[in-house]
Amino acid sequence: MKRIKGVVFDCDGVMFESRRANLAYYNAILEYFGEDPVAETDRERAVLCHTAASPEVLLALLGEERRAAALDYAAKIDYRQFIPYMTPEPDLYEVLSELSANVPLAVATNRGFSMPEILRHFELSRFFKAVVTSRDVERPKPHPDMLLLATHRLGVEAGDLLFVGDSVYDRAAAESAGMPFVAYKPTFDAEAHIESHRRLLDYVLNGS
Repeated sequence: MKRIKGVVFDCDGVMFESRRANLAYYNAILEYFGEDPVAETDRERAVLCHTAASPEVLLALLGEERRAAALDYAAKIDYRQFIPYMTPEPDLYEVLSELSANVPLAVATNRGFSMPEILRHFELSRFFKAVVTSRDVERPKPHPDMLLLATHRLGVEAGDLLFVGDSVYDRAAAESAGMPFVAYKPTFDAEAHIESHRRLLDYVLNGS
């Protein structure tokens, strides 16, 4: 396998189990607009809340006529109240510590304002040379813009990086950016996949 010179991580579903946090966030917005909450059993909408950027999610949940107002309201919500619902994936801290000592790391997430605060809360900021969110690009994932910006900020060619994601949005973004992709605990077909961060460590450092 070609040597990996850097790793780009998605956030939700890769670094953290955050479904409860994401649903609580979007349900707070729905409550403000007098709408019923999204239940965890509503798989299609729950997955959308977990993977897509806010403009796409709020378009689906509230329609075009209320999307702008919903985005304005969402920007005023203090996401810190939902962070306690997030759980770091097993061995995340130890693996990031070892990886960052060997290759540069980045985050590329469809999250917006909340990502820096999440990294600070869990004391992970120091591991990442670059953090790219939906606020930094015109088009979020599944478009490649976020990953291409990460390559620029890391100073590493896309083909020499590895993107770790957990959704078809992530896979599509990687393909468009020309970046190798490995799926973390995937629920979809993926040529390369891993089930743990310890396995990722072997994959990156040992090529196995």
